[in-house]
Amino acid sequence: MALEVLSEHRCFGGVQGYYAHASAEIGLRMRFAVFVPPQAQTGPVPVVTYLAGLTCTEETFVIKAGAQRVAAELGLMLVAPDTSPRGANVPGETDSWDFGVGAGFYVDATAAPWSAHYRMYSYVTRELPALVAASFPADPARQGIFGHSMGGHGALVCALRNPEQYRSVSAFAPICAPSQCPWGHKAFGGYLGDDRAAWAQYDATALVRTKPHPGRILVDQGLADKFLADQLHPEAFEAACAASGQSLTMRRHAGYDHGYFFIASFVEDHLRHHAALLT
Repeated sequence: MALEVLSEHRCFGGVQGYYAHASAEIGLRMRFAVFVPPQAQTGPVPVVTYLAGLTCTEETFVIKAGAQRVAAELGLMLVAPDTSPRGANVPGETDSWDFGVGAGFYVDATAAPWSAHYRMYSYVTRELPALVAASFPADPARQGIFGHSMGGHGALVCALRNPEQYRSVSAFAPICAPSQCPWGHKAFGGYLGDDRAAWAQYDATALVRTKPHPGRILVDQGLADKFLADQLHPEAFEAACAASGQSLTMRRHAGYDHGYFFIASFVEDHLRHHAALLT
C-alpha cells in the first residue's frame, strides 16, 4: 500500500495533505485527504474519518468546513476519503449525479457490474484505516467517524456495524433511512439488487433497532433543508433510537439548509463531541 504524496500544506501548526494509493479493495487508484494536528509531533493522536455526500470528493470537506483550526486545538487527525471509485468505466456510472461516480453510498456492491469496484464500505472501514495507521501518527484504538448526507448515512452505518472500531459517531443531515427514500431505492437497487435484507445492513434506522451504539450519537439537521421531507427522514431514526435505547442528541436548526454553510456552523460541536469520547 505505497502512499503517493500529492501535496502537503502547513495549516494551524499541523499539515493538511492530499494523498493517493493503489487500492486493493477498489481495484483502482484512490485519493484521500489527511489533516495531521501539531500534537502528532509527540505521539499518536485520535483519528476521525469524515464521509462526504453526493457529488463530493476528498477535497470538499477539507476546503469548505473550516475544521482544521478546531482539530488542531483538540489534537484530532481528520481523514477524508473520496466518495466513490474513479475510472472504473462502468457503463452508466456518469449518467446521473446520485448514482455511480461521486455516489458510492459507502456500500459493498453485490450486483454486477458494480461489484467489481464499488466496495466503499470495506475501503472506508478496513483498507483506508490500515493505510492511515501505517503511514501517519494515528492511534487506531481511538477512532471516530462522521459525515454529511450520503456520508452521514455512511458514518452511522459504519459505526453501528463496527462499534469496537468507532468509539464516536455523528452526522450532518444524514440519509437516515435509505430503504425508505428515492436516493436509497436507486442506490441500493443498483448496487445491491432487490434483496431488502441486504439493504437493511446499510440502513441506519434498521440497524439501530437491534444494534445500538455504546456511545451517544450526535445528529444536526437544518429545517430549511430542501431534502428533509423526501430523502432524510430523521424522525424515523429518532424513533428507532428511542425504541432500542440508543443515546441520541438530535438537534434541529431553523433556517439552515443542506449545504456547507450549515456544516461549517456546527462542525466545532461535532469535533468536540468526538474529542470528548476519544481523548
